[in-house]
Amino acid sequence: MLRQGLLMLAGSARVKDLVTRMPVGSGVVARYVPGEAITDVVAATRVLVGDGRLVSIDFLGEDTTDEDQAEATVASYVALLEALGVAGLARSAEVSVKLSAIGQALPDIGPKLSLENARRIVRAARTVGTTVTLDMEDHTTTDQTLETLRELRKDHPETGAVVQAYLRRTEDDCRALAFEGSRVRLCKGAYNEPETVAFTDRHEVDKSYVRCLKVLMAGAGYPMVATHDPRMVRIAGALATRYGRVAGSYEFQMLYGIRGEEQKRLAASGERVRVYVPFGEQWYGYLMRRLAERPSNLTFFLRSLLSQK
Repeated sequence: MLRQGLLMLAGSARVKDLVTRMPVGSGVVARYVPGEAITDVVAATRVLVGDGRLVSIDFLGEDTTDEDQAEATVASYVALLEALGVAGLARSAEVSVKLSAIGQALPDIGPKLSLENARRIVRAARTVGTTVTLDMEDHTTTDQTLETLRELRKDHPETGAVVQAYLRRTEDDCRALAFEGSRVRLCKGAYNEPETVAFTDRHEVDKSYVRCLKVLMAGAGYPMVATHDPRMVRIAGALATRYGRVAGSYEFQMLYGIRGEEQKRLAASGERVRVYVPFGEQWYGYLMRRLAERPSNLTFFLRSLLSQK
């Protein structure tokens, strides 16, 4: 119930206004989002890469409502990729893209527009020597996102996919995606989904995650294990050994601001570790999803929020 309530608050303009105005809010946000400008995220990337970690950057923005907004998002990604190239960071930092941010939901033209916009970003990424991963969103977009992925991979097979273990369909999706050259990020999922399409019990989600992880580790692709759960990290390592995977044939992924010391420990032990780093002005919905996933942060956050007049 607490998680669902926070996810509902993600759409509240009133709560967003309170959060963005409270002094401590900037501290809460900065833990998960290094800034709103390209210079901010490039600086954060340089620090992470210097510590031996890789990076995937997300320009925050969802539910794009017009073509101009989609165009602005594409332009931001292209500028980001150029900045990474100039900084000498492109080989260590890819980008993650939500299709909803580049026009997928626009009436009539959405699928075609978002595909063409994604192609522009993928081309820009290849130019500087890096890759793109298509983020997965709520279950109503899964089929269209996978179709866009198939189209992009015809010319850019390095384009990465994301699947969410809490969806009941995902084990089958993993089987379809576990082929040679396929990069697949497996996460648990952070949207408020109905029980008809998603596991809602935490233990059921964990079991689904392990089943999906087995499929990906046994397959010919490149698994990207997105988890902060220590038990899942151990299971992933054990499965990598079971299926004869060598270092560099898979990677761990964690969010910026979460379990930083564990990220460093894994990297120091020889594992590939990639940090998902979001930036941009539209950080509110992202922040609320992170709080929904980590109730331990809530007491401090709510006390700060309620103290505002």
